[in-house]
Amino acid sequence: MPEVDVRLDGVTKRFGEVTAVDDLSLDIERGSFFALLGPSGCGKTTTLRMIGGFEAATQGSIWLRGLDVTDLPPFKRDVNTVFQNYALFPHLDVYENIAFGLRRRKVAEGEVRHQVAFMLKLVDLPGYEKRRPSQLSGGQQQRVALARALVNNPQVLLLDEPLGALDLKLRRQMQVELKRIQSEIGITFIFVTHDQDEAMTMADRIAVMRAGRIEQLGAPEELYERPATEFVAGFLGVSNLLDAEFVGRSGGLTDLRLVDGSIVRAPAGTGDDSTKVRIGIRPEKLSVQTLADGEVAAAGGEANAIEGTVLDASYIGVSTQYLVETADGHRLIVYAQNLETSGAGEVLADGQRVRLTWKPQHTFVIGRDGGPASTGVREQEEREIDA
Repeated sequence: MPEVDVRLDGVTKRFGEVTAVDDLSLDIERGSFFALLGPSGCGKTTTLRMIGGFEAATQGSIWLRGLDVTDLPPFKRDVNTVFQNYALFPHLDVYENIAFGLRRRKVAEGEVRHQVAFMLKLVDLPGYEKRRPSQLSGGQQQRVALARALVNNPQVLLLDEPLGALDLKLRRQMQVELKRIQSEIGITFIFVTHDQDEAMTMADRIAVMRAGRIEQLGAPEELYERPATEFVAGFLGVSNLLDAEFVGRSGGLTDLRLVDGSIVRAPAGTGDDSTKVRIGIRPEKLSVQTLADGEVAAAGGEANAIEGTVLDASYIGVSTQYLVETADGHRLIVYAQNLETSGAGEVLADGQRVRLTWKPQHTFVIGRDGGPASTGVREQEEREIDA
């Protein structure tokens, strides 16, 4: 069994009548890059602050490597925090900013030089020792803040939306750098963000939060490909959702009937004979082909298929985005990759009848009410949410 660095057991935080975090239980494995992801007000930053000791839990307990730290102040917890605003000392140069924590611990000067030099190399800033924070770019300041937090070798590093102040290009560069640094040093990172791209780029595991609770917990690919609820499906990218009901099982797949009567197939173990559900398909999983007048949108081989009409086409570089209306009035988004090397290729015209096809394994299923589907659906994910 993997060792646990951070354990939250029934943690709740209330501010007056407002419950910011609601009975949250969570294990974070040692050496992992873990993300708390969700919209503003979902409780992710409050959760991080309780782990760091900056907020006291109203109830529940917080453990760091088997030690109950629920009532300990921040300086007695073996964690460090990197904030969005960097919080560097403006009157100190880069060297002294990084060395600050070591000097407070009265580390020998030779060891200070060694540790600071190692950190400067780790964050790719050798030669910047004598610069002041005002002489650095935003990304460089963030690297210094990271080095200062890591130089004391904490058990856990907490990162509170540290890339939020950077421009898009620099933010993407820093995502790669943070992942590299975490892999090299092996310290547990807990990263708070509202940006799904950040979370999916860097994290080994993600907890998607909503209204103070964990909506779903899992690896990035799992959350994207098999979201358990409508909220997760919509927060992690774009999803097309259609009402359906269980029909039966055949050939290791589940058969589901759409509102228009057509049958589509989903992975085995999806739904039961009393389940009214919603099926989902990501826009990039759909293939689009034109239909001739009078032609029926029959599936080819084992593929699912539905018919629709193009309402709008938008060329967006690597792909063309289509808005397609189905016969029963649903509007689906399709991303068709632009593969032509000498131009955009053929873009379908508005009003064109099309066939949309996709593989059964790319169908995910959620409950009709937007929550997890009933018996047999997402059993593994439900166990993780309960953990």
